[in-house]
Amino acid sequence: HLLDHAISPIQQFSYTSGKNSTDSALIIDAMDILYAGNVDGFCLVSSDSDFTRLATRLRESGKIVYGMGEMKTPNPFIAACDRFIFLEVLQRNYDESIAASEVKEVEPKKVAARQDSSRSRTQRATKDKTAINKIDRKLISLISSSIKDVEDDNGWAFLAEVGNMINKKQPSFDSRNYGFDKLSNLVQSIDKFEMQMRDTGNPNVKLVYVRVKNGRR
Repeated sequence: HLLDHAISPIQQFSYTSGKNSTDSALIIDAMDILYAGNVDGFCLVSSDSDFTRLATRLRESGKIVYGMGEMKTPNPFIAACDRFIFLEVLQRNYDESIAASEVKEVEPKKVAARQDSSRSRTQRATKDKTAINKIDRKLISLISSSIKDVEDDNGWAFLAEVGNMINKKQPSFDSRNYGFDKLSNLVQSIDKFEMQMRDTGNPNVKLVYVRVKNGRR
């Protein structure tokens, strides 16, 4: 996949056993790019907490830092990034897109013959869409506090602002972690919140607002 995405691999040899020279080389290259001053942000793909200080240093210089890693990534590294995305979520979405494209490519005359196969693949895709994390009190508290931070006098908060606040508090937050493609769908599934669609003057554009239901604020 490196060639497909025009990624140039860099070989780093180990100078001695037991030492990870790759980490040091990556940090040096990142700092070189930082001081070159021609980028707005960085994406660090690692599950290693050793890059925590690097992420912090890049943010101190006003750069946006996106992190990507496995679910086992230590919290300090996650918190050091502006946004952190779990690779398991990306892999799941990729598998689902492949499954969907294969179903679409089936010729009409072959649909009947492959109906069982398509059904089983769809079932697997649905199973893969099962939430990595469950909706719990911690999540509800996170959403509620974020709404409170940006709500108006009537308790309504613009959902986009709520999402930004959530990501500031918890960089690893992603609605896909809970089995939903969008934050609006996740919030709508929780009966503690109510949503409101507001007109913008453009019939194709609606603004989504959310607030904690009465008596639960």
